[in-house]
Amino acid sequence: MSRSVWQKVAGESSLYQLLSIFHSRTSNQRLNIKRLCVVPTFKMAEDIVKHSVHTLVFRSLKRSHDMFLHDNALPLKRDQKSDEVKRLCKVRDEYFVVKDLVPAKENTASNRNPATGEYPSQEVSDVPPLIQGSHPYPSAPGVALTADTAANIRSPSQAGVQQLMSGLPPSAAQLQSQKESPGVLAIQQKASASGGKERLGPSSKALVSVGGNKSSTALIQQKKAATLPKPQWHPPWKLMRVISGHTGWVRSVAVEPGNQWFATGSADRTIKIWELGSGKLKLSLTGHISTVRGLAVSPRQPYLFSCGEDKQVKCWDLEYNKVVRHYHGHLSAIYSLDLHPTIDVLFTCGRDATTRVWDMRTKACIHTLTGHTSTVAVVKAQAAEPQVVTGSHDCTIRLWDLAAGKSKVTLTNHKKSVRSVVLHPTQFSFASASPDNIKQWKFPDGNFLQNLIGHNSIVNCMAVNPDGVLVSGGDNGTMHFWDWRTGYNFQRLQAAVQPGSLDSEAGIFAMTFDLSSSRLITCEADKTVKIYKEDDTASEETHPVSWKPEILKRKRY
Repeated sequence: MSRSVWQKVAGESSLYQLLSIFHSRTSNQRLNIKRLCVVPTFKMAEDIVKHSVHTLVFRSLKRSHDMFLHDNALPLKRDQKSDEVKRLCKVRDEYFVVKDLVPAKENTASNRNPATGEYPSQEVSDVPPLIQGSHPYPSAPGVALTADTAANIRSPSQAGVQQLMSGLPPSAAQLQSQKESPGVLAIQQKASASGGKERLGPSSKALVSVGGNKSSTALIQQKKAATLPKPQWHPPWKLMRVISGHTGWVRSVAVEPGNQWFATGSADRTIKIWELGSGKLKLSLTGHISTVRGLAVSPRQPYLFSCGEDKQVKCWDLEYNKVVRHYHGHLSAIYSLDLHPTIDVLFTCGRDATTRVWDMRTKACIHTLTGHTSTVAVVKAQAAEPQVVTGSHDCTIRLWDLAAGKSKVTLTNHKKSVRSVVLHPTQFSFASASPDNIKQWKFPDGNFLQNLIGHNSIVNCMAVNPDGVLVSGGDNGTMHFWDWRTGYNFQRLQAAVQPGSLDSEAGIFAMTFDLSSSRLITCEADKTVKIYKEDDTASEETHPVSWKPEILKRKRY
């Protein structure tokens, strides 16, 4: 601070006045500093020379021209040595098989025989190899090739020689031999005369030379386009008879081995036996205290087996029409049962996620097949391995080893509950039904065959006959008829609700073919039993197969 300021401060007695004077003094100094900084800036701006737009445009063009000079002007002089090395490398990498076989252009006329017009087969061009050196990748060109390193250079393969010679024009001798060669008919006659007709392969086979260092031949068969086989024509089915008598949902059915009668189990806790020909009621069996969910008639003994939601398995003696055995062990409702075709063994499954194997005579539980994590809805038995197949609500199908009592194969392709499994009567295969689709499998390992898509419902039951007709029944009363071999859906039916039942009671719970495969028996939610038969008046002209061949059928697992 200057002397005058201090004098002024000394004359003032108030501290407030001292601070105000100091603040005003410092603000004036800051203003002067800003002025000193701004003045040179204006001077620098005044020194910038303003050019016209015309000058600036041409200056930008010049800079662009300098940047892309090599694109517009003549190219720079190329290095001949580098180009030669590049060419040699390319020749060696891409033409090493035939580079030593191509004759020099100036020697072509002299090498060709004017009389026959063919090239000498043993002569090779005397043109020196393009790559020289002491090893396959020489670093110093011009070094002589020694005997130790000469073997390292790849020689042309026999396949390459044959391919090159096949491209040359045929000689006069070759033309003469082609004229005298026997035709296809003569070869076949000669083969048939010598008893070698089976040696002649189909016309789609050919011997093709496979290139490489070693000459070899391979028999390659031309692939045909994958097409679907044409489905077999099946006559349509029609409703033949409606049988009423139950007072509850009909949940199970079984046909007697003599094909004279069949039995049905219902939610009214009764088992009724009907004549197959006339549909008349013969007998009613009472004893269950809940819905009867499974029935089976033994082909060797006069026994009828039944199971229900009351956790009971009963053996009925058909000579006395009464229960002779009970099989105790299940902890919850029993949904299905089946008999082994050759031995006296009974299989039952239910809501306790187990499948039990019973000795028919001693009532003892032989095995308890555990592994499913939810309700086991269906069990099927057969004489061949695997002897037991089960489908469960845990979306899996299990094939069991009956001797060991363990699961052999677990199929997890289904995405929803498996409610029905049916075995083909003549083929070594089976089908499983789920709300997503119907799948066909091949025994014994459960190999997937194909999908049957289109029955968009909860499929409760299926049946198949030896003619290859597969029928699936849905929870909404729909029935789909399929060709087993191709999976073609040739007919769809919607069952009509019978008088006295609700409109929503249209489900199909069980179905089976009789032993003649000419009658289809269905058990439905409208408390009726329906019998279907083939339409005798139908033919391929009246009911044609509306099938279109597809190039490829995609398998959906």
